[in-house]
Amino acid sequence: MKIIYLIIWSICYLLSLLPLWLLYILSDLIYLLLYHVIRYRRIIVKDNLYQSFPEKDEKWIITTEKRFYHFFCDYIIETLKLFSISRQNMKKRMQFVGVEDMVEALNKENKQFAFIYLGHHGNWEWISSLTARIHEINPEVIGGQIYHPLSNSIIDRLLKRIRERSGGKNIPMKETLRWILKRKRNGEKAIIGFIADQNPKWNCIHHWVEFFHRKTPVFIGTEHIGKQVDALIFYADVECVRRGHYRCRITRMVEDVKEYKNYEVTDLYIRLLEQSIQRSPSFWLWTHNRWKRTYEEFVIRQINKNGELPLN
Repeated sequence: MKIIYLIIWSICYLLSLLPLWLLYILSDLIYLLLYHVIRYRRIIVKDNLYQSFPEKDEKWIITTEKRFYHFFCDYIIETLKLFSISRQNMKKRMQFVGVEDMVEALNKENKQFAFIYLGHHGNWEWISSLTARIHEINPEVIGGQIYHPLSNSIIDRLLKRIRERSGGKNIPMKETLRWILKRKRNGEKAIIGFIADQNPKWNCIHHWVEFFHRKTPVFIGTEHIGKQVDALIFYADVECVRRGHYRCRITRMVEDVKEYKNYEVTDLYIRLLEQSIQRSPSFWLWTHNRWKRTYEEFVIRQINKNGELPLN
């Protein structure tokens, strides 16, 4: 297994040494293969777009679908580029706005943690370079991101390795609270990114929101842990300036997370994410079967389990 990992890593590294303009030609070829030949998850993508934008006509849906697949292929080769891209080049291509204010708020308000809500919008892998920007301002602040370990151990190791190239820590989802509480006991400061638009498993569903016209289960861990450790809460709004260039604007979501009722901060995040996607819909991960778990099935499961209707 180690030999296979080294072979794949070497191939990825060598390919990543190619200039991005050449890799984008490769991306265009992958698009033709993925969209027209393999037709990768096209049924899911089209259904997601139709359901999310019922007011749009078929021409708009098809155009957005094609733009999404072009972006998705760019995302693949841009992730590949992470194997070798220099910090200086990454800084030019992944611009962060508001980092200074976030780090300053940690010190000014005497907080240990800042949590950043983000989604699969824009190139979320390149956002791992945020730690390098944080360390330019204050090298004592730990940067990290929560991640869900993949079943394929080789791909999981590869992704963890490239995500850590900028100095950030990969924190497995199941170890999130333990990792954060350890930092708290040690008196360390940390800024942590939470990609919170994934689909929770049935036993992890505690809250539903209206997201693109459908009841949608959401993770509440960011808000829940944020209240436990009195974290500052931010939102990362990502936009594609042009091909291979992104801008991530980090803004304060709430002043004091503990003053909000349960799920209010989570609901605010979902509204902000929906606004980001509506502004540039082709840059969200539509291949993800986000709505495969329905509220109707959830109700039936709760009745069978508890003999009563769920409260939420």
